[in-house]
Amino acid sequence: MAQNDQALLTRLNASGLDFVIIGGVCVVYHGVPLATFDLDICCPFGAENVERIESAVRDLHPVHRLTANRLPLEMTRSAFGDFKNLYLQTDLGKLDCLGEVAGVGTLSEVLKRSVVAEFSYGEFRFLSLEALIASKQAVGRERDLLAVRQLRAIHEKNERPPRLF
Repeated sequence: MAQNDQALLTRLNASGLDFVIIGGVCVVYHGVPLATFDLDICCPFGAENVERIESAVRDLHPVHRLTANRLPLEMTRSAFGDFKNLYLQTDLGKLDCLGEVAGVGTLSEVLKRSVVAEFSYGEFRFLSLEALIASKQAVGRERDLLAVRQLRAIHEKNERPPRLF
């Protein structure tokens, strides 16, 4: 199954969910050629927002991809307060919804440290380059640390004053 981040993002936007793109898709946005196999977002949880996530993917056969028997996403009022993260497999690919970002914090802090980008299919928030570096550093996996080295090189290039001649 091919990952279709554009379609997932379009659906999430249409649902009214307040979210920031993090993870590999954000790394690619900032200029690192990285293969990414899921869409990671930071979003608030609670009844209204979980309903928005569910409405965005309801017809995409969502299942909890980290459960042994891949249970379908079925929302009940009693489950709303239980979510801190959702790791879903859908017909459009993997969608990871996180309540906070390592090295950055909850959505309120993530929003403060995000940038807006306009695409033909909508306006989206991405974790800023500096916050993304902090997040990847905090996670500390080998692939994240590789991305950090590349992201730092991009950051240093952007911070250098232009050469006059």
